[in-house]
Amino acid sequence: MVAMPKRCAWAKTDLSVAYHDNEWGVPVHDDRKLFEFLILEGAQAGLSWEIILNKREGYRAAFSDFDPAKVAKYNERRLEQLLQDPRIVRNRLKINSAVENAKAFMLIQKEFGSFDAYIWRFVDGRPIVHLLRKLQDFVATSPESDAMSKDLKQRGFKFVGSTICYAHMQATGMVNDHVINCFRRQPLIDAHRGANLTGRTTKGSR
Repeated sequence: MVAMPKRCAWAKTDLSVAYHDNEWGVPVHDDRKLFEFLILEGAQAGLSWEIILNKREGYRAAFSDFDPAKVAKYNERRLEQLLQDPRIVRNRLKINSAVENAKAFMLIQKEFGSFDAYIWRFVDGRPIVHLLRKLQDFVATSPESDAMSKDLKQRGFKFVGSTICYAHMQATGMVNDHVINCFRRQPLIDAHRGANLTGRTTKGSR
């Protein structure tokens, strides 16, 4: 009998296991994917990540395959249509914020050349690896997510509190928060030998 690999304790359902094994903590440098996670993390506020994963394909269809240039052009009629779309979280503030964030996202691209170049500055361009032994070691924010949240808010972004920013960092591999006995942790470290290794206990589980 083949032994099941050790995983982070929050990965329990088929959907969350697939996300954990294939995406969570893998460094993302594609602007459209980074924008996708900004929309999804903002939508998650007050909800479970499992709900958002279940609606992910719906979000992809509703928000133009996460193309910020298209989302930034959504008008009032389009917003009203989205409020009636059961494939997404039908919250007016969250839907409006996606459009405003798309506009701010494009301004950052213009200033820095890419959103990737901007956002990875908050970890000096290298993933931070934490020594986490169990789910109870996780907390919700970090100095880096605090700084990211403050700067994004100053640039006009909405639904970018420090907790949401930290979850974004986890999702896009800016931090590696796989627990030490998780089978995904070491391969990600090996893939990024220049990572900023730290023993401090950080931030937020799914």
